[in-house]
Amino acid sequence: MPKAVLVRSTGGPEVLEYTDVEPREPGVGELVVAVAAAGVNYIDTYHRSGLYPMELPIRLGGEGSGTVTAVGEGVTGFAVGDRVAWHDGRGSYAEEAVVEAAKAMRVPEGVDEETAAATLLQGLTAHYLAASAYPIHAGDTVLVHAAAGGVGLLLVQLAKSRGARVIGTVSTAEKEALAREAGADEVIRYTEADFVEEVRRLTDGAGVNAVYDGVGKDTFDGSLSVLKPRGYLVLFGASSGPVPPVDPQRLNAAGSVFLTRPRLAHYVADREELEWRAGELFAAVLDGSLTVAIGGRYPLAEARRAHEDLQGRRTTAKLLLIP
Repeated sequence: MPKAVLVRSTGGPEVLEYTDVEPREPGVGELVVAVAAAGVNYIDTYHRSGLYPMELPIRLGGEGSGTVTAVGEGVTGFAVGDRVAWHDGRGSYAEEAVVEAAKAMRVPEGVDEETAAATLLQGLTAHYLAASAYPIHAGDTVLVHAAAGGVGLLLVQLAKSRGARVIGTVSTAEKEALAREAGADEVIRYTEADFVEEVRRLTDGAGVNAVYDGVGKDTFDGSLSVLKPRGYLVLFGASSGPVPPVDPQRLNAAGSVFLTRPRLAHYVADREELEWRAGELFAAVLDGSLTVAIGGRYPLAEARRAHEDLQGRRTTAKLLLIP
């Protein structure tokens, strides 16, 4: 019987259970995939903790890559033996996963399965942030929080490729080095300096065109305060906790600024948009203009340790579980 990681009751990392599960046959429009690598993402901790409620028991993990072992009725474009990756599934923390064919992407030759598993969810997020939520223009200055994280490192690279000046925030010297290697022009260690004061200093008081904030509660007020008039605060996550309710008048007072709380699903709303974003990401990986850094590989049985390290902010770049 294949192994998987289950959540039978919500809570901390200790509720993750590595156990046998029944093998499944593909349903209509589905693929069965032998998982090569599963991505570990912050949203997995929200599902595990119950912050984002799901029906129990939960087969955890939405992102992964592997080889198709069975094809369901009605599936076209995929065959047994194809290498695929996906960003929006259920049960990717497993030796075997069932994936909707509509959400699977063929992995191009030249891209290995670990890189594919590390690319899609955070790569698609970084792509829609830079290209759509606030479309970066050449000459813009943008602030990227958690610039050495999985999304952050990709977003820094994409922002630079679009001609932006990038200021990043990080917590340690090690993370600063990673952010600078990704192309950040300026890096602020928020553990040693007030990022608001530093952004104002680095921009001669002008502020930034956009802030990309996946931290949430701890950074929201400061992010709002460093925007240029008519700037954009793109709040795409809440790793420090959810932001309390906001009086819209604050946007006026901050300079007629914009606040958006985007979600990836709304930026890959159809197959054409998904293929466009994923195609650009894989092309950039293949031509070397986008580096997907893998910060940690954990055996599938050690999913608990991966969650502990992620939430303890002891990690950089992408974390993978390897069956």
